[in-house]
Amino acid sequence: MVAASVSQQQWQFEGRSGGCRARTAGFYWRRDDHPFASTSFSQLTTYNSRLNPLMLSTIYLDYNATTTQLPEVVDAVREASLRYGANPGSQHEPGRQARRALEEAREKVGELLGARMGGMSADQVIFTSGGTEANHLALFGLLTNPEQPADSSPAHLVLSSIEHPSIVEPIGRLENQGWRVDRLPIDTNGVARHEELDQQLRENTRLVCLMLANNETGVIQPVAKAAAWCVERRIALHTDAAQAVGKVPIDFSKLGVSTLSCAAHKFYGPVGIGALIVRHGVSLRPTMWGGHQQAGLRPGTEAVALAVGMRTALECCERDFRRKSEHIASLRDQLEQVILTEIPSAIVIGQLADRLPNTLNIALAGVDRQALVMALDLAGVACSTGSACASGSSEPSPVLVAMGLDKRVIGGAIRLSLGVANNDAEIEEAGRRILSVCKQLWQSSNL
Repeated sequence: MVAASVSQQQWQFEGRSGGCRARTAGFYWRRDDHPFASTSFSQLTTYNSRLNPLMLSTIYLDYNATTTQLPEVVDAVREASLRYGANPGSQHEPGRQARRALEEAREKVGELLGARMGGMSADQVIFTSGGTEANHLALFGLLTNPEQPADSSPAHLVLSSIEHPSIVEPIGRLENQGWRVDRLPIDTNGVARHEELDQQLRENTRLVCLMLANNETGVIQPVAKAAAWCVERRIALHTDAAQAVGKVPIDFSKLGVSTLSCAAHKFYGPVGIGALIVRHGVSLRPTMWGGHQQAGLRPGTEAVALAVGMRTALECCERDFRRKSEHIASLRDQLEQVILTEIPSAIVIGQLADRLPNTLNIALAGVDRQALVMALDLAGVACSTGSACASGSSEPSPVLVAMGLDKRVIGGAIRLSLGVANNDAEIEEAGRRILSVCKQLWQSSNL
């Protein structure tokens, strides 16, 4: 038996006759019947229902923070670690074998995300340590001239008001160095007002940043429309697609963006690897020096096993994609309806916009969001108030503030994000626990 504790992020292995299975935060993976396997999807639900560990286990609803590696991914990483131990930059046969595995993973990741991987106009896929590094490479690689300090030639850039901290904070540093920055406003549904972008673009605009899907609300952004404005003006556009990859179809070629970032741990892959896709013809400068790897744009020995794991995770996501997406969306809607039925005053944030199928950001007015998340944790529901990269902050969510929502709505908003291992029984039990905790908090606040 393969068991895992999400809270400790450690794998524990136990021998068991008759095959292997993995238990994570109250749900079970089984190599022959989980949603990414080729057998019947209903087997997973039947299997979990038989075990019925709900009253004793944590129900994990924080998949936007991170996902648990699939058994196939764990196996692929382990096998690659054992098989490709040589440096992929070495010229001997073991090194060449590692290089082939790395480049095959690179090509497959690019193909699955819609990049052009062949011919004279091929796009680039650069492996990084994760989404944050990929975003930094895009920002500073597109903006920075290593021969000049950033403040010696003031320029202009635009970002949406709902970007991830790994975009917001580096741009804040540039702003402090003299760069002019405009922020694209957001409507009350959480959608960037792309029609206002044309008014914000200037002759010296160097870059526009607009994420593909928001990590807190799940609202999908009009990236392709914004990219059309930028292509017309010959301005680079970077999109942070960390939350979108694996949840909605991605076609880099059709989006029209200059660069796209993603992180494997957001789609059931290993932690420690991400990618930046760079469109053919886009000039990108390195932000680190000291190695020739990846065309000199990201020096350092490549992690072959993690690249193989990222490829495997994407392949698993693509397998029977539509059915899995519809199933997760139905569970999300089920949970949403349970809460709204019992708490009519609850507000689903971004409800009128296109959202990721797994994400529910819901506001429970009169309940403090941090107290609610802590109480839910004690009740066995793992969720969050927003970005895991800003967890612990007592400040109101910048995303919800940008949407112009009422303070009481912002103060009571939590994020529930589902994944492929959640089932009907878990969601029903999660709804019961959420309602029970809310009632307890309301009662205590009235004492």
